[in-house]
Amino acid sequence: MGIPPVVMGFLFVIFMVVYFLSSAIKILREYERGVVFRLGRIIPVKGPGLVIIIPIIDKLVRVSLRTVTMDVPPQDIITRDNITVKVNAVIYFRVIGPIKAITEVEDFYYATSQIAQTSLRSILGQSQLDDLLAKRDELNAELQKVIDFQTEPWGIKVSTVEVKNVDIPVEMQRAIARQAEAERERRAKVIHAEGEFQASQKLADAAKIIATESGALQLRFLQTLTEIATEKNSTIIFPVPIDLIKPFIDKMGK
Repeated sequence: MGIPPVVMGFLFVIFMVVYFLSSAIKILREYERGVVFRLGRIIPVKGPGLVIIIPIIDKLVRVSLRTVTMDVPPQDIITRDNITVKVNAVIYFRVIGPIKAITEVEDFYYATSQIAQTSLRSILGQSQLDDLLAKRDELNAELQKVIDFQTEPWGIKVSTVEVKNVDIPVEMQRAIARQAEAERERRAKVIHAEGEFQASQKLADAAKIIATESGALQLRFLQTLTEIATEKNSTIIFPVPIDLIKPFIDKMGK
C-alpha cells in the first residue's frame, strides 16, 4: 500500500516548517556580528544573540570581532646599507566595522596579510642594519601606523605589529662579532688610559706636596721602611734621602 496523499502533504508541510526554522533562526555568539544582505542590499548589522532572517531573501555573513593573530611570512629585505636579511613578523588586528570588512574588500584576512608583507619590506628596507637590530620598538610602531592607515577603510584596526626574527647572513654575523670585539677592546683601552691619567694626576699632586713640605718626604720614608720590615727579607738596600742627614752634615761642616 502506498502512502496516502494526505500524509504526504502533512510530511511536506512539516519538512518545510523545519527547513524554514533552520534557515530563518540564527544564533550569533557574543563576539560575532551578522551582516545581512536582503535582496542584495545591506541592512543593519544583527547580533549577538537570536537573529531571525527571511530564507531565500536574506543572506547572513558571520563576522568575528575577536583579535586575530597573523604570522607574516619571512621576507627578503635589502637594508639601506645594502645588506640582505630575512625578516618575519606577527600582526594583531580585529574587525571594528563588519559591513566595511565584507563590502569594501573581498577577503580582509588575505588583504591584511598582503599589506603587512609589502609594508614590512618597504619600511624595513629604509633602515640600516644597526637600526633594525637596535631600534626594534620604533620600527614596530612605524609598521603598526602604516598598516593601520591602509586597512582603516576596510574596517580593520591593527593594534600591534612585532618583528620576530632577523636572520643575518653568516659572513655578516662574523663581521658583527669582530666589530663588537673591537669595540670592547677600544673601551678597555680607553678605561686603562683614563686610569693612567688619573694616577699620574695624583702622583703629580703628591710630588708637589712633597716638594713644598720637607716633613712629608721623611714621613713617606719611614712608612716605606715600616712596609719593608713586615716582609721576611735577609738584606735590605734602601737609598737614604739626603734631606734626612743634611742637618748632621751641616753641624759637621761648622
